Order: sequence, then structure tokens, then C-alpha cells
Amino acid sequence: MNLNEYQKRAMRTAIFPKQDGYIYTALGLVGESGEIANKVKKFVRDGYTVEELPDKINDIRAELGDVLWYVAAMAEVLETNLQTIAEANLEKLQSRKERGKLSGDGDNR
Repeated sequence: MNLNEYQKRAMRTAIFPKQDGYIYTALGLVGESGEIANKVKKFVRDGYTVEELPDKINDIRAELGDVLWYVAAMAEVLETNLQTIAEANLEKLQSRKERGKLSGDGDNR
């Protein structure tokens, strides 16, 4: 399956008010990302390594799937597709690499 096919299929399960799509998808994306951060925080707190956590890693994989769903939903709300977003992101990163600007901060590096 490619990214656009995933987006199309994911939207079959989308239930949210379209007029509030920007808000709903942004909050969902942040919420699911926060769940990943919280799980990782507890790994660090408890002193685990990735190798010691095969079951916990599966929990993170599941949360990553939820993040992907919200990214796809937000792309849909923005009337674009995941393939376009992915390609533009790789082009941006390649440009930064070629210019020696992968490190640092700011959007316009």
C-alpha cells in the first residue's frame, strides 16, 4: 500500500465535524504524539533500553499508527495527500543537507 492509498482507506473511518476539521485533526495529532512521549518518558524513568522492551515497543508502534491516521486526516482537511507531503519533506531535508543546514533550528534553514 502506498501513502495515498493509506490516506484514502483511513478516511473511511473518519468521524469528525468537517467545519472543525483543522482543530480536530491538530488536537488529535498532538494528543497521540503526547501518548508516545509519555510512554517513552516512562521508559527513561524506569531505566529500560529499547532491547528490553519488545512488548512496550509494540505499544509505541500502535500509537504511531494513530499519529499516522491523524496526519492523513489533516492532509485530507487541507485538501492534499500524504505522497505530496512526504515528497516535499524529503526535498526540504535534502536541500538542508546539501547546504549543511540539517543542524540548527528554524523553519527557513
